[in-house]
Amino acid sequence: MAETQEPTVDDGSDGYGASDITVLEGLEAVRKRPGMYIGSTGERGLHHLVYEVVDNSVDEALAGYADHIEVTILADGGVRVVDNGRGIPVDEHPTEHKPTVEVVMTILHAGGKFGGGGYAVSGGLHGVGISVVNALSTRVDTEIRRQGYVWRMSFANGGHPITELVRGEETTETGTTQTFYPDPEIFETTVFDFETLRQRFQQMAFLNKGLRITLTDERETATDEGDEIAGDEQASEEKHKGFRQVSYMYEHGLRDYVEYLDSAKKIETINADIIDFEAENDEGTMSVEIAMQWTTAYSSSVHTFANTINTTEGGMHEEGFRTALTSLVNRYGREKGIIREKDDNLTGDDVREGLTAVISIKLTEPQFEGQTKTKLGNTEARTFVQQQVYSKLTDWFDAHPADAKAIIQKGQAAQAARVAARKAREATRRKGVLESASMPGKLRDCSSRVPEECEIFIVEGDSAGGSAVGGRDPEHQAILPIRGKILNVEKARLDRALSSDTIRSLITAFGTGIGEDFDLAKLRYGKIVIMADADVDGQHIATLLLTLLFRYMRPLVEQGHTFIAMPPLYRIKWSNAEHEFAYSDKERDEMLAAGAAANRRLPKEGGIQRYKGLGEMNDHELWETTMDPEHRILKQVTLEDAADADETFTILMGDDVERRRTFIQRNATDVRFLDI
Repeated sequence: MAETQEPTVDDGSDGYGASDITVLEGLEAVRKRPGMYIGSTGERGLHHLVYEVVDNSVDEALAGYADHIEVTILADGGVRVVDNGRGIPVDEHPTEHKPTVEVVMTILHAGGKFGGGGYAVSGGLHGVGISVVNALSTRVDTEIRRQGYVWRMSFANGGHPITELVRGEETTETGTTQTFYPDPEIFETTVFDFETLRQRFQQMAFLNKGLRITLTDERETATDEGDEIAGDEQASEEKHKGFRQVSYMYEHGLRDYVEYLDSAKKIETINADIIDFEAENDEGTMSVEIAMQWTTAYSSSVHTFANTINTTEGGMHEEGFRTALTSLVNRYGREKGIIREKDDNLTGDDVREGLTAVISIKLTEPQFEGQTKTKLGNTEARTFVQQQVYSKLTDWFDAHPADAKAIIQKGQAAQAARVAARKAREATRRKGVLESASMPGKLRDCSSRVPEECEIFIVEGDSAGGSAVGGRDPEHQAILPIRGKILNVEKARLDRALSSDTIRSLITAFGTGIGEDFDLAKLRYGKIVIMADADVDGQHIATLLLTLLFRYMRPLVEQGHTFIAMPPLYRIKWSNAEHEFAYSDKERDEMLAAGAAANRRLPKEGGIQRYKGLGEMNDHELWETTMDPEHRILKQVTLEDAADADETFTILMGDDVERRRTFIQRNATDVRFLDI
């Protein structure tokens, strides 16, 4: 029988005891301003709760005490996270005079991450820990395996203890289990997305070699199809007691990550062996792990992390990497006579063309900057990474002269294409083609000249363009019709892209320029809206346009200027009520059921109209459903995770047909579009 009992004295012999837990402040503010602590109360904030709990378990892995984390989405809406680490300390806290686990669970910023005790390196961007999860949940059940016993404590309604710490049965295991239920009064949704969590945990497994992370969804029965994740032999997806489950563990860490990213591209590699190395400074306060490989692709994929946090805005570690890489390639190229004396040096972009690289730095006191706190500000990281990359890569080039020469020649080809693209831009600029003074003939511009209040709709075909022109708000909405599919820039350099009339029209209309000349300050429209048909062809056109923006005008996506319009699939014409629009088969069925319950009637013929394309809508319908800011649905395209977005574009636009098919099947449940 369980009993409430004082734990035996925990001497912290495992390096993690009560004295390592530092207390900073209480939880009062969390429920009032949750966005300050988890970013938002939408879907992103909801998933951040899971990351906070899992980050604690990853910290145990980084410290060398855990090697398996199990995450389960429960059928009743909760999430359970189990690790085999040391377990949260259960003895009395030296200053709070209550069980340390209660301090960790109920006081903000109480944890081994603060005050220099417990963890040398810790992940977690906000670092707010399990107490914030407790504050934003209706219930949290904590189970700890430590000191030879299982200890349990429960909390409810925003983090209030509803039981004391109870010592249960004996055990030889160690670890922590947290089960929590998000508060529906705080969050806009409490439904967890399997795919969002899957991608995050796969990335964490890559970044922590040897750590196994298992995700199980007890809401969903496993299917016989798609049980294996394409291109990833060390991951498995299987039936677990009939439930969908994935499990990730990578022995070689970042090396496996680069191999995984490159496997999607189905193109030749330049250095067959992936370059990988790791190093630590003399003080033991900073370490870096890097893996890299050049391919024949025309774009680069460089992903950086600090303490397993995805530093999407880059920072000092990325600066150090880039500086060392460009400097070394030019020095080596000139020493070996590959770059001639009369030739210009290769630029950083030239050197990085076709490069896939992952840089993961771990340091004791990271400083995060930038709008989303995902830019590393530690200047010592730049010096450390620069020195290590220059030294290790010099050794590798000396040991692999044929590969080194091929890498430099790849950069020279990129340089030649860059010069050709510049000449093409200059030639077209002389003709006025890229200048805003000479707008594309088909552009129907808006009268306002205030970019923040202006929108441009990119529409496929003249018929839809005609309806859009007729239905728009001419003061604030511009229309640019385009014909046919545009060039797939995933398979072409910029110089070739500039030969496309459609691409030149887009560049001119936006006003920003492209590539090296891109200037966001010159953007003429606050919103760029891709308005394509809801069929496969329309989605393909949308993806081609997004690929262009992602590869050559990325700030348009990063700064939130890019949107996809969501036209309805059905119009329901009630005989005795206002018509309605449905955006999916499910919504149509729900509207019909609700209409029948409300005694609405459909005419004998033509009661349900299926739109095959935007061109079928008249001016008023297109305005009402797709363009009117009061009623339309726009989906903002985000770069929440650059690695995922990069991989997505490579899969959708690359040559691997089988992987593209698998990807589309896996994501086909969202009939509107993927959040890229």
